[in-house]
Amino acid sequence: MNKKRVTFADIAEYTHFSKTTISRYFNNPDSLTLENQQKIADALVALDYQENKVGRILASGRTEFVGVIIPNLYMHYYSEMLNQLLATYETYGYKFLVFAGNSKKDVEEQYLKELLAYNIEGLIMLSPTIPSKELASYQIPIVGIEREDEEICSVNTDNYMGGVQATSLLQKSDCDLVIHINADVPETTPAHGRIRGFLDICREFELPHKLILKDLGDSYEENQKHLTDILNSLEQEYPQKKKGIFMPNDTHANVLLNLLFQRYGCLPDTYRIIGFDNSPISREAVIPISTVGQQIPLIAKEAMALLTLQMNERKKRKPIPLEAPIHKIIPPVLIRRATTDGISGKTGIPDAFQIPNHPPKGGTR
Repeated sequence: MNKKRVTFADIAEYTHFSKTTISRYFNNPDSLTLENQQKIADALVALDYQENKVGRILASGRTEFVGVIIPNLYMHYYSEMLNQLLATYETYGYKFLVFAGNSKKDVEEQYLKELLAYNIEGLIMLSPTIPSKELASYQIPIVGIEREDEEICSVNTDNYMGGVQATSLLQKSDCDLVIHINADVPETTPAHGRIRGFLDICREFELPHKLILKDLGDSYEENQKHLTDILNSLEQEYPQKKKGIFMPNDTHANVLLNLLFQRYGCLPDTYRIIGFDNSPISREAVIPISTVGQQIPLIAKEAMALLTLQMNERKKRKPIPLEAPIHKIIPPVLIRRATTDGISGKTGIPDAFQIPNHPPKGGTR
């Protein structure tokens, strides 16, 4: 309890360096030779030095803070991505300041001002609201994930390949009709690749198909309402056909699966479902949901590696800026589960998954 805090003066006396040299070790280590850096590092161990983080921030202006702006925490993809980003602290030592946006540009710009006021060293941007050109104008290291990225570095899933994988699996499941539900996302958004992959496979194999472009909302209540309307429309239009539905993410796939279980007590033989993400909800659902797995831990790791590359360059005496943004593409992994394997229909689903089968009031099966 009475242990004396080791100061720069103590380290200088131990190493026979000046206090200025010791300060340079902490704030600008590249200015010292590797031999002198090692001497000081050894002294810190010998003296059991405990760093004063506040003092270092005040002295150097480097906070070791990284900002993160995500669209919301409702979607399981974003909450799992945040979880994986936070886990990179063990590797890189950066702390995170997180804001959840609400698709309002002026609000997210205020969030960004708050982050800059805390002197963040870099930014991970998952929200698509602020254009990359505007983000680049802030002159800080930035990495985007699954958003428009023309002017900033990014790490994205190969969404086109994911769309191809999902649609091909539904085709192999002998569906009479394949359906893709997604928001009407711009072509500059990585998620648009899912739409292109879906359409290309449908055309190549001449599959009867339907593309439903609709914003399903950012809450369970909105999702439930919009998907109920879509489900009612599909059942009226294609009552006896085997419908393979490619959902835009696992959260919405789970809501659709819940609606079918509430209506029929099981996943009927006339439905096959595949999501996109491989977020935890896909395997925790009432029956496990097939999905196109975005390798979320790997994306988070690559995003922090790319951001750290930029942040470390800025710490050099003569930093060399990137000639052009770096874009990394991570391949998706198709994960087959019960919702496309045909084991979850009325006769094949295990008893543990059965729910009493009651028809909806005022309606027919």
